[in-house]
Amino acid sequence: MLSIRNITVRVAGRILLDDASATIPPGHHVGLIGRNGTGKSTLLRVIGGELQPDLGAFELSGVFSGPNAIGWVRQEAPGGTESPIEHVLSADRERASLMAEAETATDPHRIAEVQTRLADIGAHAAPARAARILAGLGFDEPMQNRSLSEYSGGWRMRVALAAVLFQEPELLLLDEPTNHLDLETTVWLEGHLKAYPKTLVVVSHDRDMLNEVVTSILHVDQLRLTQYSGNYDTFERVREARLALLDAQRVKQDAQRKHLQSFVDRFRYKASKARQAQSRIKMLEKMEVLPAALADPETRFTFPTPDSLAPPLLSMEKTAVGYTPGKPVLSRLNLRLDPDDRIGLLGSNGNGKTTLARMIADELASEGGEVHRAARLRVGYVAQHHADELDPTETAVDLLRRRLPTQPTDRVRARLGAVGLTQDKQTTAVGKLSGGEKARLSLALVMAVDPHVLVLDEPTNHLDIDARLALVQALNDFPGAVVLISHDRRLMELTVDRLWLVADGTVKPFDGDIAAYAAQVRDERRGSARRADAEDGSRVNKKDQRRLAAEARRQNVEARKTAQEAEKRLEKLTAERDVLVTKLGDPKTYSGSTAEMHKLIQKKAALDAQVAEAEERWLAAAEELESASA
Repeated sequence: MLSIRNITVRVAGRILLDDASATIPPGHHVGLIGRNGTGKSTLLRVIGGELQPDLGAFELSGVFSGPNAIGWVRQEAPGGTESPIEHVLSADRERASLMAEAETATDPHRIAEVQTRLADIGAHAAPARAARILAGLGFDEPMQNRSLSEYSGGWRMRVALAAVLFQEPELLLLDEPTNHLDLETTVWLEGHLKAYPKTLVVVSHDRDMLNEVVTSILHVDQLRLTQYSGNYDTFERVREARLALLDAQRVKQDAQRKHLQSFVDRFRYKASKARQAQSRIKMLEKMEVLPAALADPETRFTFPTPDSLAPPLLSMEKTAVGYTPGKPVLSRLNLRLDPDDRIGLLGSNGNGKTTLARMIADELASEGGEVHRAARLRVGYVAQHHADELDPTETAVDLLRRRLPTQPTDRVRARLGAVGLTQDKQTTAVGKLSGGEKARLSLALVMAVDPHVLVLDEPTNHLDIDARLALVQALNDFPGAVVLISHDRRLMELTVDRLWLVADGTVKPFDGDIAAYAAQVRDERRGSARRADAEDGSRVNKKDQRRLAAEARRQNVEARKTAQEAEKRLEKLTAERDVLVTKLGDPKTYSGSTAEMHKLIQKKAALDAQVAEAEERWLAAAEELESASA
């Protein structure tokens, strides 16, 4: 049981949680939600044991109290010379320790204990399971065996995620796990988490994930925690109904309060009505104060309207583009972009979506074919890791003023306000802004050029659900063209009209919608998983065959040894009996003592029995040898 009882948490003097309580039983999948900056990640730190509450009690009991009970993807990405598969396998500390001990142990009893425990935890199947998890997160076999130092931070965070999924802790904590994933990998992760057999607490603003994976919602709001059963859609309906009911109760209470106060004001100083007035004053004092049903402040993005350009804005004919001369990432591109286009780019990471986005943004030159751009074309490009490009020491006002040197400060501030950055955040150093606030700033910076085309590569990373909805509305109101790369299916569904599939070294239209593409990805993943299982089964069968062959060889050796020993004993007993038979056949034997003669006869009878038994053992051993040889 995970129990949070009346905790208060302060960070840098600011109260994030106040008298907050919640209970999470084992096996539940909980979505931890709330607007940016409300304390979701802070609560994860409390649950993970990294931060202690200032007041109240927090307790993990039962299956959550063991040494390896909690798995948590930290913000720092793994590095070093080890490979992704090695890093993932090392996450199971017990297995790694036992495997190391198995190499050095000398005591037969300890060796037996180690091998038994390794069999119990499925240690020998672990590499195949780790490889399947990495494959689900986009690592093919060669990528699994390269050094971590060769990968970007986003890919290394995938390895960290793979490690904690491989570990399968009793309590799995995930903070925005889809931020470094593409749509294809997000679909796989949803399926994996949905089937996760233990307890999960996930911070996410991805509505599809919250609908598919979680069975209850924990809402961080106004410094408190409120629990709801069901997925995000259920939470939204129940909360809206609760707020409507609370608002109706408040209207009714305000009318009652106004009526009582009117009576008091009219008669409190009149002797004949003083007692009734005092009674109503007490009623007013005892009347329950309903909590304020404060709706979240509305988030709005407003994008400027560019001047008109004649279509096409951009066209490509047999175009190629890449980073190394003679080795294009994409080729045979025949594409056209018009002012009212809404294009969504599909395709796994590494297929070239970002390459195409950079070429459209004129950050990457073509290597062949023809590219035609409209005169005066302006493109606004938000890169996937836009926050890394911001100077952490400068303020939002300073950064945008540099882009708009001729604009007065109030106009600059107005543009920042148009993407939801309040005045206090506009003068805060960028390094102290939240991830969502940095995402808003990046949008303001690209909109400074009044672009005709917006190219957005994962723009919703770190944006909360309300901000994502505001982005949808702003993009739909934007009169220019939009090219969008996003793992957020809802954003794609609500904004794009056409889909381009980036795969096999080129770009082609995708005939279908996002739901059809997600279904196709799931089918391909299932097919790959079945093939991997079949290969694993084949490998296991071959391993079993080798083990059985070795066992047969061992049995063959033992059977041959047994048969040889039985044959030697039979020969020895037969020789002894033959000597005795020869002696009993000699007439001189009967001229001696009668007692000695009876002893010889008894001994022969015993030898006859021993020879018969030895013959049976030899025949049985010979049959066993024949069977083992077969």
